[in-house]
Amino acid sequence: MLDHVNVENVLYIDIETVPGVPSFDYWGDRMKKLWDKKSKYFRAEEEVAEDVFQRAGIYAEFGKVICISVGLIYYKEGGRVYRVKSFYGDDEKQLLQEFAQMLNGFEGRGEKPFLCGHNAKEFDFPFIARRMLINGVKLPTALNVAGKKPWEVPFLDTMELWKFGDFKNYTSLDLLTAIFDIPTPKDDIDGSQVAEVYYKENDLDRIVTYCEKDTLAVAQLMLRYKGENLIDPENFESV
Repeated sequence: MLDHVNVENVLYIDIETVPGVPSFDYWGDRMKKLWDKKSKYFRAEEEVAEDVFQRAGIYAEFGKVICISVGLIYYKEGGRVYRVKSFYGDDEKQLLQEFAQMLNGFEGRGEKPFLCGHNAKEFDFPFIARRMLINGVKLPTALNVAGKKPWEVPFLDTMELWKFGDFKNYTSLDLLTAIFDIPTPKDDIDGSQVAEVYYKENDLDRIVTYCEKDTLAVAQLMLRYKGENLIDPENFESV
């Protein structure tokens, strides 16, 4: 499986997002009305728009990126090493610019890596691209996929790969790491708690650690898909 993919030519990516404002009351009337309209499609009959405010973080029009973690597998004496770097902070535009510069740097060296995440084709990659447009950040070539043929798009998705063409199936990263005997990245918090940790606890470092663990889990999963050995947890570098 995936014989054409060199795991060392892949950037393993995960993002963390939150609602664009701390609470529903921070929005002006226009955004409140638009969220009311949007949330009608998924909220329960007895719920109002404010009740489902926390879900705003999964929509690029109502949320924002607070962390993008990017990992890379490479060899050094003693075996494979996993190195991860995170772009994070309260200034979304700045972190998006820094992430774009990193991607453009790879392109500038003539490298065209795959971008890989879990459910990333549906969530991470389009969310990043949309928020870049909203913030006036020029799309890096790797994310500027409009009009490209499917085989020209450098995206890998560990959830899509697991489907084997089964379009009705969703499998979480947590479940896949369990069945492949990979350490869980959800040993502290999970995605549903990120907004509270960010806005109420003001603990961005905790979120960054969680995000970085997710990228490692994705990288380990890709190694399992290819039938290769996992990376020793001791060979994990955060820069």
